[in-house]
Amino acid sequence: MDVGFVLGLFDRQMRREARPETPGARIERSERVIRHIGGEGDWNAVIWSDLEESTADAVIAEQAQMGAGFEWKLYGHDRPADLADRLRTAGFEAEEPETLMVAAVSELRLQPRLPGGVRVEEVTDPAGVELMVDVSERAFGASIPWLRARLLAQVGSPTTQMLVAMAGDEPVSAARMDLHPGTAFASLWGGGTLEQWRGRGIYRALVAHRARRAAEKGFDYLQVDATDQSRPILERLGVGALTTTTPFVLPG
Repeated sequence: MDVGFVLGLFDRQMRREARPETPGARIERSERVIRHIGGEGDWNAVIWSDLEESTADAVIAEQAQMGAGFEWKLYGHDRPADLADRLRTAGFEAEEPETLMVAAVSELRLQPRLPGGVRVEEVTDPAGVELMVDVSERAFGASIPWLRARLLAQVGSPTTQMLVAMAGDEPVSAARMDLHPGTAFASLWGGGTLEQWRGRGIYRALVAHRARRAAEKGFDYLQVDATDQSRPILERLGVGALTTTTPFVLPG
């Protein structure tokens, strides 16, 4: 995979030409920034910027008026080089960095094997959403306030696939994929697995299910914002790192 080409394609299709992620969201474009505005309880963020040293602070100050919870999604190759420091000075707080990883769907060779008694089901209704929220919060060990509303807004959408891994009647893992029409990319999200079920192939199986769907729909690449925990697994599956991404968020 040509890393430089794919990163350029990602910047253009997924950032500069971004589309709203949920039905009620919108994209706001100005000369220097592009924002995703989803409203209360949804994702509100700067997703692209074109800044110079002489203009950066003024543009950042404008975004700092957006209010608590607003995010500046900073990528490792964004400019100016000291943009992270400038965001901190303006009051944004950095959360844990992640790695932007991408795989060419045609190059993935996944042969998933689920543990005995575990099955993967597609989520198509609110009851399935509740299973996803429950297992995700237990797996990540924290409340995820926005997740239920986001999943309910997307359930049944032809551009979203939601999966839950079940051991009997208990959800043990959950994951989502967003298909981005007009682009070459499908995005993988979630994949949180209960601690006692980790290391047994469930995460890999959820990636494989989503990769097959992406291939069926004609998408060329899978994209993941990977944590330090999931990055080694994805690397073993053939997913490569492009750059880093760090959420800078206005505190409440």
